[in-house]
Parts: sequence; C-alpha cells; structure tokens
Amino acid sequence: MQFRRFGIYYTPQDGAFATFGAQWLGWDIKTGKPHPHPKIADLPRPVADLTASPRKYGLHGTIKAPFRLADDTSLQDLENTLETLTKRLPPVTLDGLRLSRIGRFLALTVKGDQTPLADLAGAIVQELDRFRAPPTDAELARRRQARLSPRQEALLRQWGYPYVLDEFRFHITLTGRLAKGEADQVHTALAPHLTPLLPTPFTLPDLTLVGEDRAGMFHEIQRHPLSG
Repeated sequence: MQFRRFGIYYTPQDGAFATFGAQWLGWDIKTGKPHPHPKIADLPRPVADLTASPRKYGLHGTIKAPFRLADDTSLQDLENTLETLTKRLPPVTLDGLRLSRIGRFLALTVKGDQTPLADLAGAIVQELDRFRAPPTDAELARRRQARLSPRQEALLRQWGYPYVLDEFRFHITLTGRLAKGEADQVHTALAPHLTPLLPTPFTLPDLTLVGEDRAGMFHEIQRHPLSG
C-alpha cells in the first residue's frame, strides 16, 4: 500500500481499550478496516456523526503529527531511524487517562504529570524532523484557523506543527466538534462504557509508525518498542 503522509503515534496494544476505541471511532488503525459502532443509549446523535472527524486517524495520541516525506528521504530511512531512536528511549509510565472536554470536543487526557511523555515527544519531533517536507501554504492556512498564539506560530514555522515542545498536550481525540450542550450529554453517555477500560497506570511501551492512504485513512505500519 502506498501512503502519502506518515506520523508517529501512541496506539493502544491489543485489548479491551483498543477494541472499544476502534468500535467507537468506526476504524481499526491496526487492521486498516472499518469497525461497526457500539450501541450506546442517550447520545444526542448517532456515533457515526459524532466521530466523523477523528475516524480516519484511528484511536491514537499524536507524538509527531502527520507529514509528507522530504524529497531526499525514504520510508525505509524513516523506519530505520525510528527504530534506532526508540532503542535508546525508555518506555513511559503515567498515572492514567481521564475522559475530558477540550473546547468543543471530547478526548482522553493524562492524569497527573505528563513531563516524561512530553520529553519523549520532543525528542521524536526534533530528531525525525529531517524527514518532514515543509508544509504547503494550504496546510499552514489550515493550522492558522485555530487562532494560534505567537509561540504556536513560531513552532508551526519551525516544526510544521504548533503543538509541540512546551505547547505539547497529549490527548486521544474521541469526537469531532460538538454543538453547544452536546459535550456533557456525550460525556455522560460514554463514560460508563469507556472509563472502566482505561489503563491505570497508563504506559507507552512502544511507538507506532502510521501512514495515510490515498483515501485519507490511517494505518499502522510498524510498532517500535521503547527499550532505552
């Protein structure tokens, strides 16, 4: 399969959390196949509508945002460099995850201090940056629709993504933008199904190299254990 962009993600290992996440979003990033949505009562809209925006990415937390390969690099070079890098970076263990509201969408966020994860993400962003082609004008314009701060604008220009380094906030997106009043309703309906499945503690034993196909859907390419 040919991919047009690549990214470095956290994706959960096999288990109840990963299975429910694939069902909720309707896309299994590991198998690269659609997944039937779960039946959850008291939602304001069908699950397919609520999750339409994040579906293509699969259940994930962004470590290095999707990018096109620079002209003088290759996927094989990227894989080799990522493997070398993860061999010297240690796995990360955090307190856990919680279901949270971020603006107008729902996501899973980190309980407690995320510094070890932010340090890991910062190393990945910086040391793999040579593989990233510069963003197009259209890509920059899309990012700027979020009304970036001066610091975020500087990070966008330097690293191709505004939410890195000191602006990094790990999250696992669960919905698209929700209408006023929907977030609390979705939270109430979803929490009993999802919260018991959340890992405690929350560990990142590996990182996943992912690729975006021509239809815009993301697929797991290879998992790289953190063994430093």
